[in-house]
This record gives sequence, C-alpha cells and structure tokens, in this order.
Amino acid sequence: MPERSALRFEVFGTVQGVGFRPFVHRLASGLGLDGWAANTDGHVEGEVAGTPYAVREFTGRLRSGAPAMARVRQVRLTAVNGQLPPVASGFTIRSSDAGRAAPRGPREVPPDAAICTACLSELLDPGDRRFRYPFINCTDCGPRATVIEDLPYDRIRTTMRRFPLCAACAAEYGDPGDRRFHAEPLACPACGPRLSWDALRGEAALRAAVKTVESGGIVALKGLGGYQLVCDATDPTAVESLRERKRRPAKPFAVMVQDLQAAGELAHMSGTERAVLLSVTRPVVLLDAHGPGLAPAVHPGTHRIGLFLPTTGLHHLLARELAGPLVVTSGNLADCPIATDDAEARRTLGTVADGFLVHDRPIRARYDDSVVQVTGRSVRTLRRARGLAPAPLPLAPAAPEPLVAVGAQLKHTFTLGDRSGAHLSPHGGDLSDATALDAFTRAYEDLVRLTGIVPEVVAHDPHPGYRSTQWALARALRRIEVQHHHAHVAACAAEHGLRTPFIGVAYDGLGLGDDGTLWGGEVLVADLTGYRRVGRFATAPLPGGEAAVRHPYRMALGYLHGAELLGSPRPYPWLTRTFTERLDPSEAAVVRAMVARGINSPRASSAGRLFDAVASLLGLGDSVSFEGEAAVALEEAAGTVPALPLDHRLARVDGLWVYDPAPTLMDLLGRQHSGEGVPALAAAFHLTLARVTAELVAHAVEDGAPRTVCLAGGCFLNRRLLTEVTARLHAQGLRVLVGEAVPVGDGGISYGQAAVAAARLAKG
Repeated sequence: MPERSALRFEVFGTVQGVGFRPFVHRLASGLGLDGWAANTDGHVEGEVAGTPYAVREFTGRLRSGAPAMARVRQVRLTAVNGQLPPVASGFTIRSSDAGRAAPRGPREVPPDAAICTACLSELLDPGDRRFRYPFINCTDCGPRATVIEDLPYDRIRTTMRRFPLCAACAAEYGDPGDRRFHAEPLACPACGPRLSWDALRGEAALRAAVKTVESGGIVALKGLGGYQLVCDATDPTAVESLRERKRRPAKPFAVMVQDLQAAGELAHMSGTERAVLLSVTRPVVLLDAHGPGLAPAVHPGTHRIGLFLPTTGLHHLLARELAGPLVVTSGNLADCPIATDDAEARRTLGTVADGFLVHDRPIRARYDDSVVQVTGRSVRTLRRARGLAPAPLPLAPAAPEPLVAVGAQLKHTFTLGDRSGAHLSPHGGDLSDATALDAFTRAYEDLVRLTGIVPEVVAHDPHPGYRSTQWALARALRRIEVQHHHAHVAACAAEHGLRTPFIGVAYDGLGLGDDGTLWGGEVLVADLTGYRRVGRFATAPLPGGEAAVRHPYRMALGYLHGAELLGSPRPYPWLTRTFTERLDPSEAAVVRAMVARGINSPRASSAGRLFDAVASLLGLGDSVSFEGEAAVALEEAAGTVPALPLDHRLARVDGLWVYDPAPTLMDLLGRQHSGEGVPALAAAFHLTLARVTAELVAHAVEDGAPRTVCLAGGCFLNRRLLTEVTARLHAQGLRVLVGEAVPVGDGGISYGQAAVAAARLAKG
C-alpha cells in the first residue's frame, strides 16, 4: 500500500457562506483525498488523508484557490490522532457542529453579495426553471448577513429554514458538481420565498408594482436588508411627491439603472468607477452627472448623482420591466432607521407608498445600501453597509480584551474588537431618533452573538448628550473615553496600519474637546494611545446651538459679530450690509443680541461651521434640511473654477497655531462687493483652506512633528478640498493618508475609538 499521510485542518476568516466547503470538497476530491469538512463555530474544519504529495498540495491550495468571496485569515494544521479516514472512502461534507459553548477562533459574518453572472443568465433564460425567479442565488451570490441567525452557517440557522427544499433543489444542494452545492439560501419557485402585492402573488404582484411606478406612484419594496422606496426617476411629480411624503426636502436620492450603458447615459465614469459599479458589493457610486434624463428633484443642488446597478434578481426584473432609471432610496422617514419588519413597514411607510411589493423571507439584520466615491484611483467608502459590512478590518495592536466602541451621534456605527480584528457595524443612521437607538441595541446584540465577541470594555465619545455615550455609561463594563477628533484621525491611521506617531488633521462639524469646548478644525500630533493639540481654527459662537447648524445664516452672523479676536478687525459694516439686508431684520437683531450677550451661543473651532457661514454669505443656503447641505452647495459652486486664494492669517495663541478667519471673510466680502462671482469666491475659499491647512501642518513639522499626515472628518468628503490639501502636503514632501475602507466622517468614529481603546489596553 502506498505511503499515507493525514492532517486535520482549521481555516479561519470569512469562510462560511462563501462556498468554502464546496471548494474544499472539489479540491480534496480532485487530489484523490479521503476525509471530511464541516462548518464549526465561525470557521471550517476537517481532515484529509492520502499520499503525502496530495496532502501537501491540498494544504497549499487552501489559501491560493479559495473562492472570490472568501477571506482566509489563518490556517491551522495538526496531525490526526486516532483512526484515519478509510482508504478510498471519498470526501464528504458533514453536518455542522453547533454545540460548542465558546468560539475556538475568530468568527466572521459574510456580507451579502450581488447576483452573479451565472444566476443572472438563468434569471433571463425562458428555458431555465428559475426563469424570472426574484430570489435566485448560488454559492457565489445572494443574501448572507441579512439572513444569518447564528453560526455555524447552515440553512437551519438562517431565515431560509422555513422553506424546505424541493426535490430538485435538494439534488443541487447535495451534488458536489453543482454550483449550488451547499448554497444555504438556495430556493426556486417551487419551494422558496414568493412575492406578494396585497392578494396578488408572484408575477401578478410584480406586474402590479410595475404598473404603479409607470403611473407615477411610489412602491415600498422589500429588499435584501430592509425596505426601499421606488419611483420613476424621470417623473418630476413622482419624485417631488416622494420628497414630500418621506420628509426629505433636499438630500439627493440614489438612482438604480439597468446596466453600465444606462449609467453612462446619466453620468461620466472612469474605469475605476465602472469596476466598482460592477463589483460584487454593488454600492451606490457618486458620479458626475451629465445630460438631462432625470427629474430635477432627484439630486437638487449638486451635479453629482448616486448610481448603482441591480443587486438581486428582483431588482433586475424591476429595472428591465420599467426600462428606465429608478429612484431607489431607503425605506424610512427622514432620520429614522430603514424598516425591516413587514408590520413596521406598513405602519411607518403607509403614508409614503402607494403599494407594497413584499415577500415572505424575513430580514434578520438591517442593512442600508453602501455609498462610495472615487477620488483619483482611490475608492473611498462614505457609508459602509450592504456588501461591505460586517467584514472584518485589521486592528493593530490587537485588543487584548474584547471591546465595543459605540461611535458618535450622527451617521452612527459601532465596532466590536478583539485579538482577531475589528467588526465595523453597518450604517445605522442618526441616534437622535429613539427608534434608531432601538435598532442599534438589536444590531449590537446580533453581532455579539454572531462574532462571539462579548465585550468587557466599552469605548465612547466624551459628549454626555450623545445617546451612544449614555448607552455606554449604562453598561456594567470598563469604560474608555476617546475624544471625538482623536477617534477620527486614529481611524485613518489604524486602517493604514500606522502604529507610529503622525499629524492628524480633523475637520468636521462639531465634537466635544477635552477642554469642554466644541472642536471641529483641529491639527493634532497623535498616535493610537493619545494626542496633543498643535493647531486649530479660531472659535465663533453658534447662536442657538443646534439652530445654528440648521440655519447657516446664524453661523455667518456669529462669525461677523462674535468671532475670536486674534488681532484682526471684524469685517467692516459696509461689507456685511448686502448680506444682512436680505435677512429678516427682527431675526437678525435677535441673533446679534444672543452673540453679544453670550446667550445660548456655545463657541466652536469648527471647519464645518465655517463652510456653512461662507455658503450663507455667498447666498448658497441660509437654512438647510440636512447637515452638510450648505457645504455641498459651496463645493458645487466651486467646481473646478480657477481662483486666487483669499487673505488669511495664522497667529500663535497659548502655544497653538490658530487660523484667524476674519481676514478671509473680509477679503471674501470685499471681492463680492467688487462684483466677483460666487463660483470664483467659492473656489477661492477652498484654495484658502488648503493653504491654511498646509501652513498649520508645516508649523507642526517645524516644531518636530512626524512627516505622516492623516486627514479625517466629514469636511474631507469634499473632493476639491481633499485634492487641494493633499497636493499641497505632497509638495512639502509629506506622506498623506485618507480613509478608504473606513468612512472619513462620523461613520468611522467607532472604528477609531476601537483602535484607540485597543492600543491603550495593549499598552497597559
């Protein structure tokens, strides 16, 4: 008998729900090996026996030949103790072991994957038994994170357990040569989920939805990770009606198109942007729009449009039946989490939708659509959700104790971390709404169960008004407080594996500083354990607090009448007259009095609020319906217009370099008074902030700071600002890092908190 070798293998990473066991089966069988494989906890384990050469080949190919959706983090190999698999017994997939009390290694939850080419071909093939079946999927595509109830990942631990396989599907499921071999969400028209529209089922339900959209109506569609609202993107009345009913007056809507050709008719696309649109994650991609085609209310106030391609069979059917661009937006009211439960959707969306296209497969986890934009060759995640989350991210140093970082208030996410890495939750919305807090609690409990990470430490923002902070303080866990802007820049550093000190530039709206004031225009010298502030923007009052965020004209008055004096005069009254004359006189007088007396006017060193003030001074928005709206208008006005920078001044105050915006505002108003146009002035402001940033960083370097710079905070979603700042820093010979997989805005705060907490715990 030939020499025989045997090994036990354990493979950790994203290896469940991605066709890994079928891959192992094909690999082992092709090499003539005997043995078995099974899902256990969150990993795959098994045994192989055969010739030493075949066993060596098997172990080598476990990594190199893994399926596209798999991410192999670690392979453990041990000698088999005891009886070997019988000779010529073949290779089998065993039922999963769900009986262990605690995970033996990291557990990773596979994200959902867009429909693959093979399934799409079957969907459109009249001769295929899954022709026009909306829930078609295989081992390479379909729902994962949105249906998993527990690990190990098997059908009985997903929401598909209520759909027993028919004979044909069972045969595919058990056939090692079939691409649906052990595809847990497997379904077909005979045994799987079905569409419904009131009393209508299947194709009749789909036709009813199509007819509603064609007639100008709004459909609530039950998608992968929650409900979506759908209407004709070329119908002005339908789009404006959706805005009114959804209570979303201005924020742009995402648009779904049938294919790349249709996308090209609406927007300019680079090769990178085309590749991202076609990727298995199928995010919404922000693109530069061209041509008419869409209703003006789809993306008001910006030439950029969020496009994405169909993600599921159901989306493909709708796109083909309606043969035109569709608004497909989150199924919620403004600032609320998307609906996932059918009864909840009827209750919350009943006044929004003209009909409901639903199905009977429950949604286990809430996942909105991911949003990305391409800057140069870099793909930057703006919202990490379906298709991306909760895939793990690196965390170095590793957290010696399991932890949860609970994020901020807006664009909320949380992060679980342990020695294996970090799991950044999907986007959860703004915690100002009580239902969003409930959604966060449920998502947290689910991800704890699935990953097996049971936190002993909680990292949180210092702001006592954040619901995430209040949630953290109510837990019986060891607490680590992480300053808001340190978390921002730490997120960037951690994503790029930076463990040495760096300069962090954090420009955002507002965050509580360690001195008790509101920050937002900060230059820090930091590492993952701590920081010191070396530069900032001068402060200005926020008249009315939150009201100043909703009404940028208040910020403009705050800067004109109450900005921190650093040796520069306030803008002269004759320069501000044009601006103040367009305001309501009594309202303006009230705001000026609040500023003069310091009534409900907290001071902030915020870059984001300065953007708001300048946008208002230029007539681009005195009131807004979402944070960042005025800043978007300012970026839109600037475009790529060439301009000369505005005047600016830096002053040394208490050991910090401080940007004094008074000269900038005086120059802006003076050039406006002389007749210079809004686009040139908007561009000039962007160039000025880029120069200011470069000078603040240069002063830090002169004082001995490192030569690596991490840019973070919501202001760096602004492509012109990011491009101009990066170019100037590169010209100084500096290394510049910006978040890509982790959002630069508040959606990345929890990951930064986790990185800081892990580093502090590791330091002891």
